[in-house]
Amino acid sequence: MRAAILTVSTSVAAGRNEDLSGIELADAARGIGAEVTVQAVVPDDRAAIESWLREQVAAGIELVLTTGGTGFTPDDVTPEATRAVIEREAPGFAEAMRFESRQFTKMAMLSRAVSGIAGGSFIINFPGNPKAITELFPVVAPVLEHAVGTLHRQDGKRPQHPGR
Repeated sequence: MRAAILTVSTSVAAGRNEDLSGIELADAARGIGAEVTVQAVVPDDRAAIESWLREQVAAGIELVLTTGGTGFTPDDVTPEATRAVIEREAPGFAEAMRFESRQFTKMAMLSRAVSGIAGGSFIINFPGNPKAITELFPVVAPVLEHAVGTLHRQDGKRPQHPGR
């Protein structure tokens, strides 16, 4: 499964901070066997986020993961950009991450992350904190291959998975 990683951060895009979250998310994706084909950084700008997401969908990237821009500050617009791109929400992923996050911080309720489907791409928003990615990626990891596989069913048949 091909994956694309987007870090949404004005300070990282400007070179003022290092992209620790993007690195963590890419490593986590590789850890489940995904091939990270694209990794980028954009500022907290809805048009830039939306444009990048649409490029990945058009390129046929199966798994698109974002980090950052999911909180309450005025420039946290990743969920809005994601909603503009997706055709169908898949709320269980973001809900499961928020639920899991509650054991680590009472601030979990502030996450506005979303997840959904655009064409043959599955998009998930992650928090912009590398520690949170380490804590939350394992929640969704066990079902990512199946989720992406179901997007590519032909004639109602289950996709073929190697070794099954």
